[in-house]
Amino acid sequence: MFRAYSGSRLLLRLVGILLIFAIIGMIINQVYMSIIVGCIALLGWHYRQITRLNYWLWKDRKLTPPQGTGSWEGIFNGIYRLQGKNRRRVGQLASILGRFRQGAEALPDAAVVLDSELNILWCNKLAQLLLGFVWPQDSGQRIDNLIRHPDFSAYLKSGKFNEPLELPSPLSDQRLLEIRLMSYGDRQMLLIARDITRINQLEGMRKEFVANVSHELKTPLTVLQGYLEIMQSMEEPDSMNHKPLKLMQQQTRRMQSMVEQLLVLSRIEDGADIDLEKTINMQVMLDILKDEASALAMDQYQLEFICEDNLNCHGNEVQLRSACTNLISNAIRYTEPGGKITIRWELVPSGAKFCVTDTGLGIAPHHISRLTERFYRVDNARSSKTGGSGLGLAIVKHALNHHYSELHITSELEKGSCFSFIIPAHLVIKG
Repeated sequence: MFRAYSGSRLLLRLVGILLIFAIIGMIINQVYMSIIVGCIALLGWHYRQITRLNYWLWKDRKLTPPQGTGSWEGIFNGIYRLQGKNRRRVGQLASILGRFRQGAEALPDAAVVLDSELNILWCNKLAQLLLGFVWPQDSGQRIDNLIRHPDFSAYLKSGKFNEPLELPSPLSDQRLLEIRLMSYGDRQMLLIARDITRINQLEGMRKEFVANVSHELKTPLTVLQGYLEIMQSMEEPDSMNHKPLKLMQQQTRRMQSMVEQLLVLSRIEDGADIDLEKTINMQVMLDILKDEASALAMDQYQLEFICEDNLNCHGNEVQLRSACTNLISNAIRYTEPGGKITIRWELVPSGAKFCVTDTGLGIAPHHISRLTERFYRVDNARSSKTGGSGLGLAIVKHALNHHYSELHITSELEKGSCFSFIIPAHLVIKG
């Protein structure tokens, strides 16, 4: 088809037409005049075709272009062919868009597409139910004009969307939403809102249950331990009841320690809004930790404290001390007598680093990612022997979260472990 409208064929056709007019001119003895008339007639015919095309483009409602003849046949047929391609392409795009919208409607979360100016381009039905949007009336509206919560406005201005934002639903203060913002495509953003009311309620119930049970267990355990001590004092050393009473006393103390740690964990979890303006004198705190570690080690371990002078930080002293105490006691508990434990507090480029290194049994790599889970134990037999509850590192994790830090663990079997965390530079005081 393309060859029929090639430049050489069109040129031959033009030469043929002019040759016909030239022959007519030779017959009537007016060659030049005949060629001029032929050119004018040819121009008029072309102008007529242009007029037809212009009328079809701007006024005619027909989808197909007018029927062309001569050299214009290729133009009209080409336009018709392009129309067919565009219709098929539009159909494909409409099908893809339809599938995308169906998928977005099937999401269990509210989804809102925003442009670079945070104007709403599209939202699914769940966004209308959770956020109160009215579609399509709200199309083109800025998102912060519809969600008028101060925390949300501050979240948008910060431009830091790595962490989700929790705020009440615009429709009900009783419903809690988790909002995430993600950039994609050509400066567009996707807002995802999830209803976490039920999850938040369950988490609150769990914390309340743990705190209440731990508190209620504390009194009966104290009474039980008291009576066991009385019974032990009444028994003769060679009595058959002496060993069972001793084991019962050990397990009672272990349960009491677990209850106390559960209470500490509950207090740390509830203390999310801690005052980070208070200054912690790390030298004084490390001196206390050194005395506690020496008492726990009972001269069976080599303890080395390396503390940088005049290096303090902002934070909650009770929580940070609890984290450090748990790391040091774990190192002593899981290191064989005669081993070495090194505690460092030093300045690093990203802040101040607290590090506890031991020469203990070490931890297999597949256990490391789960060590901060509640009640998780690498070896139940070893934990029972040492009195571990599986709560110490969970306490460390939550305490460090409140100080914008996290626990780093490196370990090698039979060679020892290193537990460390870095207090970020904006909380560090040097000098």
